[in-house]
Amino acid sequence: MATTTTIEGTKATIAISGWLDTGSAPDLEKALAELDPSCTELVIDLAELEYISSAGLRQLVVAHRKSRGNLTIVNVPDDVMAILTMAGFDKRLHIV
Repeated sequence: MATTTTIEGTKATIAISGWLDTGSAPDLEKALAELDPSCTELVIDLAELEYISSAGLRQLVVAHRKSRGNLTIVNVPDDVMAILTMAGFDKRLHIV
């Protein structure tokens, strides 16, 4: 998994590629921890994400908390969306 963080004013975008699983979830956790507190909006771009495990889902919950609910998940591939839907994330997170 790889993450790329882009900051535009108070908006942070984290693009994730590859597999977000037990082995790579700490990398996303680190990227989230390194965000400047002045970022008031968080976007997670999953366009290049191939797979997400329960450890990855947990990091999305962490991202939601860190953003104080101001999280948007974008460009979700169908296979990943199926997992998010099964976990009920489509009802609790803002996914476009």
